[in-house]
Amino acid sequence: MIKRVLVANRGEIAIRIMRACRELGLTSIAVYSEADKDALFAKYAEEAYYIGPAPATESYLNIKKIIEVSKECKADAIHPGYGFLAENPSFAYACEKEGIKFIGPSSRVLELMGNKVAARKEMKKAGVPVVPGTDECVTDFGLAREIAIHIGYPVICKPAGGGGGIGMAIVNSEGELREALESSRSIAHSTFGLPDVYIEKYISHPRHIEFQILADSHGNVIHLGERECSIQRRHQKLIEESPSPVLTPQLRAEMGAAAIKAARWVSYEGAGTMEFLYSDGKYYFLEANTRVQVEHPVTEMVTGIDIVKEQIRIASGLPLGTRQDEVRANGWAIECRINAEDPLNNFAPSPGKLRGYRSPGGIGIRVDSGVHTRYTIPPIYDPMISKLIAWGRDRHEAIARMRRALYEYVILGVKTNIPFHKAVMENPQFVAGDLSTHFIDSVPTLVEDMKGIIEREKPLEEKLSQIFDEKKKIAAIAAAAVLSQMSRPKT
Repeated sequence: MIKRVLVANRGEIAIRIMRACRELGLTSIAVYSEADKDALFAKYAEEAYYIGPAPATESYLNIKKIIEVSKECKADAIHPGYGFLAENPSFAYACEKEGIKFIGPSSRVLELMGNKVAARKEMKKAGVPVVPGTDECVTDFGLAREIAIHIGYPVICKPAGGGGGIGMAIVNSEGELREALESSRSIAHSTFGLPDVYIEKYISHPRHIEFQILADSHGNVIHLGERECSIQRRHQKLIEESPSPVLTPQLRAEMGAAAIKAARWVSYEGAGTMEFLYSDGKYYFLEANTRVQVEHPVTEMVTGIDIVKEQIRIASGLPLGTRQDEVRANGWAIECRINAEDPLNNFAPSPGKLRGYRSPGGIGIRVDSGVHTRYTIPPIYDPMISKLIAWGRDRHEAIARMRRALYEYVILGVKTNIPFHKAVMENPQFVAGDLSTHFIDSVPTLVEDMKGIIEREKPLEEKLSQIFDEKKKIAAIAAAAVLSQMSRPKT
């Protein structure tokens, strides 16, 4: 069994992994950059090691340094979390070479599934439906033109590597194709170091549905149901829920079986997700996420299965403790990603110092956070503050609890996207479960709704600011009194 786990990440996901380690009786080890020396995760771990300056390239992406620290502190395993090096086959290979367990799939699987063209090929071999498109990378306009005519416009040019929607270009006619192809190749090369792109049929208003899988080294593979992740901005997920409002039991079983088939085909090991586009009763494989997902808590809330603990158990060589017929979904869960962003300024990052912070609570509420009052959100990393999860016996109750929790959430000192989440939770289209990846663009009143919420709650925010300022004054007076007593000469 693994005993010492180095967490090669930061923020809320680092704390999430360390909590699982504590429950399993394992030692958690943090690595931190100069910007994170006072961060909560670095204090929470049993041990913490400085790995470099603030830029991620010199710290959280520095494979050589992380391996050196892992060897120095005698870590048995490294958990990469998500982002940074989580899906980097070179990092997994470096761990394998040094005899340090990488808590995730093998470097071979990471390399295979990290290239979307190669992954498409493998899924077709496995008999999993894929979006109509190319099986090879497209390098010239002539070939691109032939492919687009064959599958029909609109099409989408997509980088073979990377993710997050970076470099994607939607093409509605032949006149747009050349520029889109060149732009996608250029962005792919500059961002991912790989200019390869491919072309797929563009599905206009799909739903984004992913299946959580767990696979051990003994040949056992199960899925934990689906998550609906259709509320997105620029291909970045903002709200996720489980189960999906659209899937029937029959379709859920069919898509779950396809996810398991995909995992078995590539000899997957660990936790991961198989992502699908769903439209008009049909589903297509989109990509695999070979790591723990940001939105994994919604699945944990409805199944009661700790996904991070399962990752560690699988990495330790243990078989899965749950069979597919034992997986039960209970109720409904929704997650809102709470970010330091200005929702009225195109969601621009809003880093800065928190003047006040109070997270919500009560029945059915979970907050995965990496911040605290007086914490400064650095401008150089992802602006996520926390993940807010609400559970209910059904979707109606989960939405009602999320509305209540968003009302209770107090974050002062930086702008956040909480008004956006409030507007969505009150939107009739969302409440009806009428979702697609273009939901935000399909609600023309969303900006005005957010403005109304901000204006309506301005007096409350001003009052809360006064309360937090008064608390700080009282604390300062109390501290001064203690210091005064301590400095008095003894008689």
